[in-house]
Amino acid sequence: MSLVGALPFLKPRFSPSVSPGRQRRHTLPASEFRPLNTQDAISVFEIEKEAFISVSGDCPLHLDEVRHFLTLCPELSMGWFEEGRLVAFIIGSQWDQDRLTLDALTLHKPKGSTVHIHVLAVHRTFRQQGKGPILMWRYLQYLRCLPYVRRAVLMCEDFLVPFYQKSGFKVQGRCSITVASLTFTEMQYPVRGHALMRRNSEAIGFPQTVLLLEEPIQRSESALLLEEQTQRTEPEPADV
Repeated sequence: MSLVGALPFLKPRFSPSVSPGRQRRHTLPASEFRPLNTQDAISVFEIEKEAFISVSGDCPLHLDEVRHFLTLCPELSMGWFEEGRLVAFIIGSQWDQDRLTLDALTLHKPKGSTVHIHVLAVHRTFRQQGKGPILMWRYLQYLRCLPYVRRAVLMCEDFLVPFYQKSGFKVQGRCSITVASLTFTEMQYPVRGHALMRRNSEAIGFPQTVLLLEEPIQRSESALLLEEQTQRTEPEPADV
């Protein structure tokens, strides 16, 4: 599978060709979005462990599972790096059933049309800055560029349901999976908008089609940051 068409969602937010002296003072540090790889696994796990252990007592993915999915389907992960440092990430895999089962926690189903989002986490130093919603938004837009994806699903504890609802996820009901005494809500997000790109990909060139979306991406990220600033008084989940 080629990721060329999805490059706008993974490239740096600011062009490295612009000299620092010409950048405006309010410009954020150089940021990069890219798929994760096994070399990122330890950094991923350190962020995940700190985010989840104190809240839930366990991690969605252990280190060997992080490496497992970053080996099988790195294209379904996304890391946000600032000046080379991992500050937030998402890891997903493909799934081929309507609802999640225990197998979904460890298996990658390459023929599935559903992306199971295993984990979203933000480094503690970078929380309360709106990075969780921005990363999720960019990831969902990236999924629109993958022609085999029809929806994204996840399972979360009840206190995280409002956070994911703000990103457009809808509640499907109680999840059949339990971990120790923890129960979860299953949520889904329909991935729409890439059917036209699939039909016209040979005629007009898939990369060119996606490039048209880059400016709206940056505008939407600015809107998300503004919304986070105006709603800062609301409690934000520790891991996002």
